[in-house]
Amino acid sequence: MSAQSASAVSASAQSASIIGEPEVVEDLAALPAWLSLKAAVMALQPLQAHDGSVPDPVDHPAASALVESIAGSIASLAPLFPHDADYLTALQADFGAWAAGGFGVPDFLASLVAFAPAAQRADGIRHLVVFPMYTQNGSTDRHMEAVLVEVLWPSFIAALEAGDYSNELFVPIRFLDFTAGYDTNSAVLFPESVATSSIPAYTWGAIFADREAARFRRVVREAASVTRLSLPADAERLLDDQELAERTFVMWDLIHDRTHMRGDLPFDPFMIKQRMPYFLYSLEELRCDLTAFREAVRIERSLTAARDAAEVGRPGHDDAELLDHARLVQYAVLFDRIFRFAITGSRVRNYDGLGGQLLFAWLHQRGVLHWTDTRLTLDWEHVADAVTALGDAIDELYWRSIDRPKTAHWLAAYALITETLTPNPASVWARGPEALPLGGPPRGLTDAVLDDEFPLSMFYEALDKKMREVIDSTSGITGRA
Repeated sequence: MSAQSASAVSASAQSASIIGEPEVVEDLAALPAWLSLKAAVMALQPLQAHDGSVPDPVDHPAASALVESIAGSIASLAPLFPHDADYLTALQADFGAWAAGGFGVPDFLASLVAFAPAAQRADGIRHLVVFPMYTQNGSTDRHMEAVLVEVLWPSFIAALEAGDYSNELFVPIRFLDFTAGYDTNSAVLFPESVATSSIPAYTWGAIFADREAARFRRVVREAASVTRLSLPADAERLLDDQELAERTFVMWDLIHDRTHMRGDLPFDPFMIKQRMPYFLYSLEELRCDLTAFREAVRIERSLTAARDAAEVGRPGHDDAELLDHARLVQYAVLFDRIFRFAITGSRVRNYDGLGGQLLFAWLHQRGVLHWTDTRLTLDWEHVADAVTALGDAIDELYWRSIDRPKTAHWLAAYALITETLTPNPASVWARGPEALPLGGPPRGLTDAVLDDEFPLSMFYEALDKKMREVIDSTSGITGRA
């Protein structure tokens, strides 16, 4: 990089030291050094194989030039991120070692270990992230990706996390800019997706709240129109305000994420790497979402009671904001689950889709949700208790399964779902235990589950046709869309 370009970056670094100003955010994504880095990463991707290597020696000179450009851009941008100095230094060394080793399967262990965004959570702090990685719900290739992010850490979230909802690995973020792997449906940045020679102790997990909020707002607005659902005023506020929706999703994600390792768990139902029927993943994800919903109800009722009884006087700023977001989390979980989750993605072992179908049917069969005269209505005064009841049923399943064999747990989980949803008529599982290969290894049971074990209902088939274009349009969406 020329001295003139370096001076430009240095000047930008001085202006960018003011965290969180919109014009600064835009300037950061427009810096020549970032644009050069982004272009070099995207030019490198087609040279990489599925595992991240550059296998053809003919491509090595081009790869070497691109890596040199990437490393130079990182060095130029580093002054903007003094909190990531160790990581960015290690990152340049990892790029150098990869090139010197002949561009085999990349090993970015040193830089991954050095990157510690959860250790410095502050609202508006920014990170430059460059790794060979796959992007969940995006690319399955471990190609080089680059992303500029900004942390979302409002004061009421900081207070919540410091109290009853500790989650020291959780890092909520928003996009500033990204390469092709994130021009997709991917809304997470997880260390386990990075190419490394060994598995380190993971110290963080990041979720793009701005993408979650933006696609929620677009999809739910359209779904409410299609179903002629009259939205409560608070739900309308959520759809009208991107920043409000982002903070709401941060609260939801904070509680959801920590729930995976809490509760009466059969052992470790989700995080342990094992092959099992996809409907078990559906129940685990739904359990975590319904826990977030239930805790939001508890927080709302507790703060409302304290306010009404004047036990704490006028609520402080954080309490008032927490009370507001506790209400909004309930709308977010409910509408994202029954509208977006249920009809997003393919019908191949779609566990999030199944969770959305289950919640909708549960509420409908308990007389809380109604689809009558082609209009969707909800009895709002009963929604919270009905949603909580489904969470309680899943918790009961987990509690009982601590004493059950694995196969019995799987059968009980299937029974819980089929009490509400109708399975595929071609299902072997639906015929009962006598039709299943119970005498063999568990894999036989997993293989017997159909890709679409619980097909869409007629309601959702119709809704899917009307919503497909809008749902597809959310790929690559950000909070600035």
